[in-house]
Amino acid sequence: MSDALFPSALHKPPGYNDPNSPAGFKPLPQKPVLPPSFRPKKKKGRVCCCCFCISFSILIALIIIFAAVFYFSVNPKLPRFHVQSFQIPRFNVTETPDGTYLDATTMTVMEVRNPNGKMTYYYGDTAVDISVGEGEDETEVGTAKVPKFTSRKQYTTSLKVETTASNKQVDKTLANRLLSGYKSKSLAVNVAARTKVGVGVAGLKTGMLGITVKCKGITMKQLDGDDMPNCLIHTLRWIKVR
Repeated sequence: MSDALFPSALHKPPGYNDPNSPAGFKPLPQKPVLPPSFRPKKKKGRVCCCCFCISFSILIALIIIFAAVFYFSVNPKLPRFHVQSFQIPRFNVTETPDGTYLDATTMTVMEVRNPNGKMTYYYGDTAVDISVGEGEDETEVGTAKVPKFTSRKQYTTSLKVETTASNKQVDKTLANRLLSGYKSKSLAVNVAARTKVGVGVAGLKTGMLGITVKCKGITMKQLDGDDMPNCLIHTLRWIKVR
């Protein structure tokens, strides 16, 4: 009966020191054994990230050095575009019961200059749109195609463009304003050339970039006085270069 009432062994309370154990001896705590999924992994990602950052920085530095050497050795300049001359051999306004019609023939000479001594420009097929008038009065008078050409070093190329507008129906009031401007040579002329251009340096050629050259608001009187304002170069839809 006494064996059933008292347990054979009692649990030792926390902090209990066994008098039979050697003096000052304490068992070393053991680290808990974790399953493999909870074991800390070696941090290899940081090493890879540092290597990538260093390599990328070296690449950027090399590109900057190459660009600086290229710029100071080649000294690149953008091409220049001008409207050299503009003529309207025929400009007739006809009023009929059906409406007012415009018949016009234009002849434009566009000047393309390459000011570089070490670079060549390559142009693809070019579409040239001609219009007359400004603002709400601007009226298209035809489009012409110019085949691809090469602008050699320090060379000026002249592009001859001829357009025709036949029986183009226009508003009567507008037609009379355009005719008045034509007679007084105050008529504004607008030229827009859409093409692609590439660069050649030291036997190497780059890919071609689409550009639009716009020469707007030039009057016939200005052109007769040998005034050739610079045209604007538009690229990537938002970059404008004079």
